[in-house]
Amino acid sequence: MDLILWRHAQAFDAEPGCDDLSRALTHKGEGQAARVAKWLDRQLPESTRVLVSPARRAEQTARALGRKFKFRDELAPQSNADEALAFIQWTAENGPPHKGAVLLVGHQPMLGQIAARLLGVDEAACDIRKGAVWWLRSRQREQELRVHLVSVISPELI
Repeated sequence: MDLILWRHAQAFDAEPGCDDLSRALTHKGEGQAARVAKWLDRQLPESTRVLVSPARRAEQTARALGRKFKFRDELAPQSNADEALAFIQWTAENGPPHKGAVLLVGHQPMLGQIAARLLGVDEAACDIRKGAVWWLRSRQREQELRVHLVSVISPELI
C-alpha cells in the first residue's frame, strides 16, 4: 500500500473568535495547492482513495486535485495519528490491510506523527511543511513489515 500524506497549503491565520475549521487558503496557498495537485495527479493511480479533513483549508487543497474525495473527522485538526491509522486499519504488526494507494489531506502535527511512526523515527524529525507531500510505501518482506519514504515534494520545488 502507498500512503500519501498531503498537508494543506498555506491558510490565513485564525481571527479571534473564528472557527478554526473555516480558515481558508491564502492566494499563495491556492497556488501551492495547484502546483502540488498537478504533480500528484500525474503520479497517483486512478484508484487512489482520497480522504480529507473537514477543515476548509484541507478541502480547498484537495479540490485542486480535481478528484472525488471523502471528508473524514479522523483527519480533523485536533485528531492524532492513532485515530487516523485506526481509521485506515493500519496496524503496527501487519501494516495496512489493503493494497493500492490512499491519500490523506490533513494537518500537522498528525501527518508528521503518522510519518514518524511508520518510518520508526522521532516525531520531531517529521515536520511536514505546508502544501508538502510525503509518499510512503509499505511492503511485507520475509514476514516483516517495511515502510520506505518514496518521495517528499514541497510546493517550492515544483
